[in-house]
Amino acid sequence: MKDLARRSVLAGALATGAAAALTGAAASARASSPSGESERGFHGVHQAGILTPKRKVAAFVSFDVTAADRAGLAELFATLTDRVRALTSGGVPEPLGISAPPADSGVLGPVPPGGALTALLAVGASLFDERFGLAGRKPARLAAMPDFPDDDLDPSVCHGDLLLQLEADDTDVLAYALRDLARHTRGGMQVRWRIDGFSSPPRPVGTPRNLMGFRDGTANPDTTDARLMDRLLWVGAGQGEPAWAANGSYLAVRLIRMLVEFWDRVGITEQERMFGRRKDSGAPLDGRTETDTPDFGSDPTGDVIPMDSHIRLANPRTPQSADQRLLRRGFNYDRGTDANGNLDMGLVFCAFQQDLERQFATVQRRLAGEPLVDYIRPFGGGYFFALPGVTDPNDRFARGLLT
Repeated sequence: MKDLARRSVLAGALATGAAAALTGAAASARASSPSGESERGFHGVHQAGILTPKRKVAAFVSFDVTAADRAGLAELFATLTDRVRALTSGGVPEPLGISAPPADSGVLGPVPPGGALTALLAVGASLFDERFGLAGRKPARLAAMPDFPDDDLDPSVCHGDLLLQLEADDTDVLAYALRDLARHTRGGMQVRWRIDGFSSPPRPVGTPRNLMGFRDGTANPDTTDARLMDRLLWVGAGQGEPAWAANGSYLAVRLIRMLVEFWDRVGITEQERMFGRRKDSGAPLDGRTETDTPDFGSDPTGDVIPMDSHIRLANPRTPQSADQRLLRRGFNYDRGTDANGNLDMGLVFCAFQQDLERQFATVQRRLAGEPLVDYIRPFGGGYFFALPGVTDPNDRFARGLLT
């Protein structure tokens, strides 16, 4: 208990220092960005990192909250708001004094660029235990991610009180942001697990490919259709959720290793029948282009697109499955080799949705036993709730949750 109290005091001191540094940073960002354009990119009804275009690289970092009490948790969210706002806005941090450490790591040089970072903050079910008195305010559909059939989950890379999804176009921007956040939140939260990813460019055009060589996310719903997003993505009034959760979204993260050395020895016809799509173009096996909609009704026995193919199980395209669609936002990962010298590559699968049970869990159960399970190993991740956006300079992450 003494250690927790010491950590809380330390977190408070660091948060105070962060607020002082932020004043100069935010002012500089506004001065270097006419009309405060980059700062407006942080503020909004919804967080960035859901509908915004994917960046080239990403870091997914899960944290255990170490703040001692609810006041410490509120302080942590305030600090995270200040730091993420400053990091996504850019500008020169205010010097802390001659005898103090540098105001930042210096990784990005003397003038950190604005607009180079996208950040999203989500909360896990464990945040709503007895520590902070929040059990009655938990999002209605938030729980610990279960073990699904064919999973091989490692508890050390599952779940967490908080999840930060950071995206950028350069890895040094991610390193800069992570070091800044670690510096200012020490004593308030501790890393539980982390995985970095990258988004491949379209080759030659269309949706980026995963490390099995197939396009990933072709069937995503139209994000420009606001009514569809209200039906599939955003939490809203009248859905049995606490009022503060409106405009948030549920996030399923799955760390999926791909056994690429085995996969690369499988014939192309068999690979395509497992996915239900052409490897070169991404077209369904009954179509010509990636965007063609497979006609399952004309192939009721799976003669063209097998009944156990991934696209047929994941999205049967029936009236009953229309509201089970997900917004995928995945990244490839490459962690080198494992202890046995095998390539450790795969997918950080991310899916946003309105209802984890109706959407992700239903689809996942339908995929149980599909042929692809011989070549993949889901080993980590978790369920999280992406907080509503920070609407203006006076707002902060989780304000509604804590008031």
